This record gives sequence, C-alpha cells and structure tokens, in this order.
Amino acid sequence: MPGRIVVSTGMLHTLDDAEHEVLLAHERAHLTGHHYAFVALAQIGAAANPLLRPLAIAVTYTIERWADERAATTTRDRARVARSVGKAALAARHSPAGLRGAAMGILGRRSGLAGAGPVPRRVAALLAPPLGKHPAFAAATAAVLAAAALATAEAAHDLHRLLETIGAW
Repeated sequence: MPGRIVVSTGMLHTLDDAEHEVLLAHERAHLTGHHYAFVALAQIGAAANPLLRPLAIAVTYTIERWADERAATTTRDRARVARSVGKAALAARHSPAGLRGAAMGILGRRSGLAGAGPVPRRVAALLAPPLGKHPAFAAATAAVLAAAALATAEAAHDLHRLLETIGAW
C-alpha cells in the first residue's frame, strides 16, 4: 500500500517552490525508509522500559537526519535542505500544534552544538561536508548484532534447560 504525505497549507505557504521539493524529498524518504516502524519500535521499548527513553529520542533524531540526508542526495543541494529545515522548523514553532520535540543523538560529531536543540544540529550537519562511508562501523554494527542474537539464543536455551530441570516443561 503506498503511503501518503500530508502537508499543511500553512507550511506550503511558508516554503517556496524549491523548498517544497526539499520537503517532499524529506517526507518521501520517511515513507520509503519505513521510518515510522523504527520510531514506533523505539517508543514501544521506551514505554516498556523508561531507561530506554534517551534511545527513543535518539532514534527520532537519527530518523530525521536520515531523511535530511536523503533529501540532500535527491536535491543535490545540502544548503537548500538546511535552509528548508530551519524555515520549516520556524514555521512549525509558530503553529498552534507545533512539531516540536526534544531530541538528542547518542553518537555524532563533537561540536559546540552538543547542547543545542535538534534543529540547529540538523542544520549544522547539513552545512558541513557529508560524512564518508566507514566500513569499520558497518562491520562493528554487524558484530554487535550477531553477538546480541547469539546471547539471546543462549539465554533462551538456558531458560529451556532450567525449566526442564525443575520439571516445569
């Protein structure tokens, strides 16, 4: 089922045609990347375990950065994406509902913006040169995921043996 992008008329009036292209590229990135699933899983985890709230906030921020980078790739203009993000955030801030939210990244560039809100950090990241690909990070992530899967399987096996031992199985 194809997704839908809903944009308020206020946002459309605030942004010019070039910024509409950025907005739609950003929102299409959310749709095609199924970002709602990542955010939903992080929020469910945070609801189940309040200690995971910082992780859920970091996931939300990272999802926005992911869509920003996809929009920058699509439009081939990082500066225009940065301007559009800032302009849209200002427009949303003045709206009644406001699309505000605190977000923090767990990992990222060390800069003077470490204590800034998510929008200034997103704009700064877009104005900086794009990060290169790091195969070592991909390998480390795969190793951590594999270790977590093996540990989960081992824990399930141990639980099964424990239940057999006490005769509960």
